[in-house]
Amino acid sequence: MPETAPRVTTRTELASGWGRALVFVYGVFAVAATGRSLVQLGTDADRAPLAYALSLLAAVLYLVATTCLVLGGPRARSVALAAVSVELVGVLGVGALSYAAPELFPDRTVWSHFGQGYGFLPLVLPFAGLAWLRSRSSARARRSR
Repeated sequence: MPETAPRVTTRTELASGWGRALVFVYGVFAVAATGRSLVQLGTDADRAPLAYALSLLAAVLYLVATTCLVLGGPRARSVALAAVSVELVGVLGVGALSYAAPELFPDRTVWSHFGQGYGFLPLVLPFAGLAWLRSRSSARARRSR
C-alpha cells in the first residue's frame, strides 16, 4: 500500500496570540449577558421587554463569537464575522436608542448607553473582534501566496 502524505490543514487558529484574550472576554460577556438577561426576563420582563430581549440577543451573539473564535477554520471565521458585525450594529443602535428613548431602557443592559454599565467594553469588543478577524484573514492570505 502506498503511504499517503499527512493531511495539511489550512485552518488558522483564531484563538491564538491576543485572540486568546479576545476569546476570554467574549466568553465572560456571554456568561454575564446571558445570566443578567435571563434574570431580568424571568423576574421583571414587563418592565423593559425590548431592552431585556436585546440583551439576550447580545448574549447569543457573544456565545456564537466565542465558539467560532475557538473553533477556527473558514466557516467559523465567516460565522464569527457575521456575529461580530451584528454585534457592532446592535451596540451602536441600542446605544443610540437608549439615549433617544430612555423609557425603553429603565435598567442597564449590556448594550444600553453603549455598554456604559460594562465599562464601555461592549462598544470596544466588536471593533477588536473585527480587527482580529481581519488580521487573521490577512495573515492567511500572505501564507497562501
